[in-house]
Amino acid sequence: MTDAAGIKIFVCPAAELGPGEMRLVEFEGRKIGVFNCDGALHAIEDRCSHDDGPLAEGEFDAATCTVECPRHGSLFDLTTGRPKTLPAFKPVQTFPVALSDDTITLEVS
Repeated sequence: MTDAAGIKIFVCPAAELGPGEMRLVEFEGRKIGVFNCDGALHAIEDRCSHDDGPLAEGEFDAATCTVECPRHGSLFDLTTGRPKTLPAFKPVQTFPVALSDDTITLEVS
């Protein structure tokens, strides 16, 4: 579905993404990680800004809402997409996530 803001992408039923879990979705060749930080849903592009490595494969800490790049250890804030540690220094793109009728969707512009 499409609206003025962007395209809504189906992620999964809410029951399939519990606290501390991550789901990887792909849309038009772009991979996006959707994370459940103890009930708060966040989505970021699955690409480390340091070397284009896959972020979603890294260690996810739901309590601090961060993911660590598995290649070089940069820690990313899932709420903002900004790196918290080096070697990455540029943020990654974030995406709005919604929960409606027990279905999780994300918006891609």
